[in-house]
Amino acid sequence: QVQLVESGGGLVQAGGSLRLSCAASGRTFSSSAVGWFRQAPGKERESVAVISWSGGSRAYADSVKGRFTISRDNAKNTLYLQMNSLKPEDTAVYYCAVSKFRTVTTSGTDFGSWGQGTQVTVSS
Repeated sequence: QVQLVESGGGLVQAGGSLRLSCAASGRTFSSSAVGWFRQAPGKERESVAVISWSGGSRAYADSVKGRFTISRDNAKNTLYLQMNSLKPEDTAVYYCAVSKFRTVTTSGTDFGSWGQGTQVTVSS
């Protein structure tokens, strides 16, 4: 089982930026696709961005395309999410997760390990 710890969340004004990090322990991180999900109050969890095991393939939710960038450093067992031009509707708890597969999928059921989450709040 992979242990995941997110960091980098916080309060930011609309239009601002944040960079989330997810530190992973365990040998499966570098051989698995990994992703960021988020859940806002009263809403279902949604996929934000997913990256393949090699970093060669990425998928983004339509709502964040052009604003968010997912990346990974397998040497450091770390996943990142650079979030620019933040909007109030980006407010949510953000979770990183490790997929059961090497390639990109966006269904939460394809992910077997989850972090505790980090709060991102965007004020208007």
